[in-house]
Amino acid sequence: MTIDDVKAWLRERGTETIDHPGGTLYAHLGRVHDRLRALGHGPDVCLAGLTHAAYGTDGFDRTLLDVGDRAPLRRLIGERAEGLVHLYGACDRSRTWPDLPKTRQVWNRWTNAAEALPDDLVPGFADLTIVNELDVVEHDVTVAQRYGSYFRTTFTSWQGLASEPMLAEARRVFAA
Repeated sequence: MTIDDVKAWLRERGTETIDHPGGTLYAHLGRVHDRLRALGHGPDVCLAGLTHAAYGTDGFDRTLLDVGDRAPLRRLIGERAEGLVHLYGACDRSRTWPDLPKTRQVWNRWTNAAEALPDDLVPGFADLTIVNELDVVEHDVTVAQRYGSYFRTTFTSWQGLASEPMLAEARRVFAA
């Protein structure tokens, strides 16, 4: 598997034709991947960033792959990266984000159950979440105006979850 294989897979699923702030879903996924890489994340987190919308998300209901058929994505990006994509897609944001620093639990929107966030996935999950929202607000001023204060407050509380470079980037973007 190469990054080109993953990008081809995304194009085959029509991501270049799906509207998203900043152009297309394909462009957004690429920016998320690149930003995570620039923050120093390894291949698993970066590949999860590139495919984070595969199962849809709490904020983006378009899916590229049925959540019940996880094997194709696992084969493409690996088990660890796919596990992060699945967790990210499953996350019920309103129930998870405010208490994440205390509980380290992700509320699964498909099962309506809380799942412990494995310690080794905490920084990747937190940074992926913040990078995604930073990219959206940087490309859609209405989202920035509507949710900027909420994001600033929420992500500031994630000290100890997200990486320090990511938190600094969030402070920079949400201070604007």
